[in-house]
Amino acid sequence: MCLLLRHPFDSSKWGRICRFLTKEGIMDQKHVVEPVEATKDDLLVVHSESYLKSLNSSLNVSMIIEVPPVAMLPNCLVQKKVLHPFRKQVGGTILAAKLAKERGWAINVGGGFHHCSSEKGGGFCVYADISLCIHFAFVRLNISRVMIIDLDAHQGNGHEMDFSDDRRVFILDMYNPGIYPLDFEARRYIDLRVEVKSGTATDEYLTKLDHALEVAEKRFDPDFIVYNAGTDILDGDPLGRLKISPDGIASRDEKVFRFARERSIPLIMLTSGGYMKSSAKVIADSIVNLSNKSLIDMKS
Repeated sequence: MCLLLRHPFDSSKWGRICRFLTKEGIMDQKHVVEPVEATKDDLLVVHSESYLKSLNSSLNVSMIIEVPPVAMLPNCLVQKKVLHPFRKQVGGTILAAKLAKERGWAINVGGGFHHCSSEKGGGFCVYADISLCIHFAFVRLNISRVMIIDLDAHQGNGHEMDFSDDRRVFILDMYNPGIYPLDFEARRYIDLRVEVKSGTATDEYLTKLDHALEVAEKRFDPDFIVYNAGTDILDGDPLGRLKISPDGIASRDEKVFRFARERSIPLIMLTSGGYMKSSAKVIADSIVNLSNKSLIDMKS
């Protein structure tokens, strides 16, 4: 079992997911793997020294995470309360890749900072954990071809820029084109682009996903999948502006896990965006559904 939980960042949300899963009786302490913080050397695999140094400015960090008051805090406090938790989540994504290669799947309940590229953070994303874990997979895990399935409501412009000229990475990005980041340059690097406009409802969304997975299978043969599973597609989410039901989220995740499982492709799931109180329960319910459908093994 490879479920990574309890990151200090946004601990209320992740704590609620833990409690929901425990209440359902499908998770106990043996299912929790604590990641270590990503080190500077880890981060330098993707990020430049100059970018990491820029995070020594509280103003720069405040602009990346879109929380203006952070600019007024001493940077030592920002490092401890903001950047350290982010680095823990990055460590969770790297560890998830290792566990998925060993056991077939892993879920990092956190991570998915898909707006951050090697030289630029933004959209609440400070470190490029997706890019970093893919480089780790190439170098350490004997992986040669990776598919990113990005189903967060927002375009994953960070990893798109990072892998713009890397044919080892195939990007399927299904996003709302009318919201942040509106990165038209990065859109050029999406291998399979599926745009879902504001107001798109569950049935239409899932139909488009089914078709996209069929096309992706014909166009690319991965030996590893990074699944960015944002819940900001939920009906009522103020940033995603889509109208997907909680059951629709569970069906979406089930389709992606089934896609990987039927082809024996290791998969990691990252939870990425989701800005409603209900997101934690929706994520937990989806994980329960994956267990009930035997797409993940929560008993071993």
